[in-house]
Amino acid sequence: MRTLTFIALSAIIFTACQATGLSLAYDPTTIKREVEQNNKVTKITIPKSTKQLIKVTTKDWNSKDGELQRYEKDKNGNWIKVGESIKIVLGRNGLAWGLGLHDIPVDAKYIKKEGDGRSPAGLFELGNGFGYKNFKINFPYEKYKRTDHCVDDSHSKYYNTIIDSTKVKKDYKSFEHMRLRNNLYKYGITVKHNPLNIPQSGSCIFMHIKNKRGTGTAGCTAMSQKSIITILKWLDKEKSPLLLQLPKSEID
Repeated sequence: MRTLTFIALSAIIFTACQATGLSLAYDPTTIKREVEQNNKVTKITIPKSTKQLIKVTTKDWNSKDGELQRYEKDKNGNWIKVGESIKIVLGRNGLAWGLGLHDIPVDAKYIKKEGDGRSPAGLFELGNGFGYKNFKINFPYEKYKRTDHCVDDSHSKYYNTIIDSTKVKKDYKSFEHMRLRNNLYKYGITVKHNPLNIPQSGSCIFMHIKNKRGTGTAGCTAMSQKSIITILKWLDKEKSPLLLQLPKSEID
């Protein structure tokens, strides 16, 4: 069974029975994972308009540790590595298929749920950069206050939404402060996981600064402050950046 590498191919293909492959080279517009037993196909498509890609990989579905690599298209449309790989920490229980720009495989063993301690796997848009102070970058950015909340209460109409709690009628019991009493959210990026805000499907997914112990997150992707600043400065809204997050077993 073959494994595709970083060469000039027009498709990224995932096959069943452990045979998988990934090519991030010339015009990688399609990722396809075939499930032979029921003849159904699950697809992940990278739009041609995307010229920046953040790829996060882990050893397996249950690993909390992984690596992040940035890619950018050159003038000829070839995907080129940008910078060195970055050590990251994911959800304390690993990865699970999330809701984004992909279909969840029909044979998926792990599917993201609220409170499962897993980070979402798949392909996702990025929302905006954020932090505790103004930061001029080429990507949408928000300076958050202590009263800005990300709601993780599935019963709320604000579920999976960041709101100014001083301007709404509070209907939720559970939330995250977007300005913490520590520096973990001093710099971060919102991930558009569960864009339809489906209850119990996972909420408030970010890329942010990891804690000093390097322990797993509740479902976010965490790294050093230096690394998240590097990514924020690199992001360009005109290049439609995306996040691809998968265990190596689904890629190599």
